[in-house]
Amino acid sequence: MAAYGPGVRIGRWAEAARLEEDRLRDFVHKRERGELLTQKINKLQDNLFKKIQLSVSKDGFVHFGDTVMLLNPESKSAVENCPGACGALTLAISLDEISTYSAESLQAPRGVSAVKSVDPMGQNTFCILSVDGSAVGEPIRFGQNFRLGTTGGFSDQMLYLASDHKSFIRFAKKSYLQQVFLTDELSYLTCWQAAFLDPQLRLEYEGFPVPANSKIIISHCHTNRSLAVPRNFWTMSYFGKEYEVICHTYLDSHKAEEDKNYWEIVTGNPSNEDSTMTDRPNPHPRGIRRNEFHEET
Repeated sequence: MAAYGPGVRIGRWAEAARLEEDRLRDFVHKRERGELLTQKINKLQDNLFKKIQLSVSKDGFVHFGDTVMLLNPESKSAVENCPGACGALTLAISLDEISTYSAESLQAPRGVSAVKSVDPMGQNTFCILSVDGSAVGEPIRFGQNFRLGTTGGFSDQMLYLASDHKSFIRFAKKSYLQQVFLTDELSYLTCWQAAFLDPQLRLEYEGFPVPANSKIIISHCHTNRSLAVPRNFWTMSYFGKEYEVICHTYLDSHKAEEDKNYWEIVTGNPSNEDSTMTDRPNPHPRGIRRNEFHEET
């Protein structure tokens, strides 16, 4: 009975009070240093969802140094297989729940995905970077190597879109095909090329400037496979539904790429800095954009 006397109870109360005081002191210390879980999440959200202004193309082409979005346009073939994934998707930084809770900034390597948001923000905007020393402002051309870099809304880092051959330990989590990821290391794995959409005219347009806001194929230089969104593989992350992005060339019966491989390099709207060129009405009733390589007869 002596073990439960008043002196023991007072001692335990004092110990509990000291522990509570230590926890409060630790809480205040972490809050001052920005190390609280809610502060980390808010910092990531503030940067990832930070509004980004896209570059405006005055000549209708894509240039080195441009800040753009990579958009996989609305997919008609996905309606039957994946009714919820038929709309436009943009290439974005993927964040799983563990990294969201632990990281103060984006760490490499980092996954990528396709998201339904078509508003330019830190998560889904990229910068076109030169590989061969081309000057900022020069148009990129079909068949010319370039890099795609993103800061994720942070100011002290740059990650580069990359891919590599599939292996026993390196593959996409859902489709088991060639994975696409972000890295902080510059190498041939981070080199890409744009190809004209129609394979029969591809050689003819080699060396021509790449049009903005028009459908093209983006190929990985090292593996010669095309950037793709199959749309039938997805995960739920802290920020919502994300569709798997891979490198795989999907060909139809005519040996032409399917819409899973279609991309548009989206630029800003010159008449409204808060919108993109995808928000502008099409001036051509026949559905042809002004900057596409088509001869009207």
